[in-house]
Amino acid sequence: MFWEFIMSYENWKDIGISIGIFLLFLVFRKIFAKYVFALLLKLSSKAPSEFISHIFLAFERPFQWLFLIIGIYVAAGYFPLVDQGNLLFLNIIRSSVIVIISWGLFNLSSSSSLLFKRINQKFNTEMDEILLPFISKALRIIIVAISVSIIAEVFGYSISTFVAGLGIGGLAISLAAKDALANLFGGVVIITEKPFSIGDWIMTPSVEGTVEDISFRSTVIRTFSQALVTVPNATLANEPITNWSKMGKRQITFNLKVSYDTTKDQLRNVVHRIETLLKDHPDIHPDTIFVTFDKYMDNGLEIFVYFFTNTTNWGEFLKIKEAINFEVMDILESEGVYVALPTRKLYVDSDVDKQKKVDTQQS
Repeated sequence: MFWEFIMSYENWKDIGISIGIFLLFLVFRKIFAKYVFALLLKLSSKAPSEFISHIFLAFERPFQWLFLIIGIYVAAGYFPLVDQGNLLFLNIIRSSVIVIISWGLFNLSSSSSLLFKRINQKFNTEMDEILLPFISKALRIIIVAISVSIIAEVFGYSISTFVAGLGIGGLAISLAAKDALANLFGGVVIITEKPFSIGDWIMTPSVEGTVEDISFRSTVIRTFSQALVTVPNATLANEPITNWSKMGKRQITFNLKVSYDTTKDQLRNVVHRIETLLKDHPDIHPDTIFVTFDKYMDNGLEIFVYFFTNTTNWGEFLKIKEAINFEVMDILESEGVYVALPTRKLYVDSDVDKQKKVDTQQS
């Protein structure tokens, strides 16, 4: 009986038709990917909003797989070994369509950050950069959760029963997820208090570098040696955080020690000229400038210099600092003042030396 079924001309004919239909949909998929989608993407690029292009890009791969699923469903109607009306087969097809739609929405949720940025720019809303990827990740989790629940309902599983069952093991789950919840609440604290944003240079007892990303569990920081450090949000939220990117100006302070051979007039001129240099310099912040003869040291007279640069950029700051140092050297040179060196002078009483010599000879 089975052999007759296999050798039946009608069955081979239906199998051929079924395979042909599936191959036809594969061809349609290639045509769509190469021509139709390229045309739609070109037309969407002329739209006033970039978000339409992001929609097409998000659904590009899901649409290609949708052709395969439709091809399988249509081909199954002719394939003799598959019942197109079978409930399990229909549920698999329905679930596949749900997965494809969810896949597209999952991809699109990453461009939701772009949408929020456009809203932020258009309406001048106070939306921090660090909040955008966090919302995007939250949307992705919601999309996955909804998709799983719908697929479960398609196969006849009740999500409400599953959720109710979680109450039985709720205590065990909460204990197991204690660290995860601590990191989640740490992320919420970081977002609400806004101690830093993505792209900021921060320093904590654990790490120093530039913030690259924040997720539900951790924050990713790139150090200046280009290493990526992942810090749990619970740890980061409980540490003191120094945000160097929020500086309005950058501090320079040093003590300049000159020799005791410097006269009072020379010292007064040096202090005055350095102070004038800083006040007239376009890259120095004018509000806080201190140049004073500070104190007497063991081997020199100390001048205290304290000021700020207008820029907070590290490279520009170093260039300004170098230029100021060279100009201070020029001032010292023109005034004939020398930087003090750690030296000592030994004074010997000549009479004591003579007495020592006499005592030595007598002995």
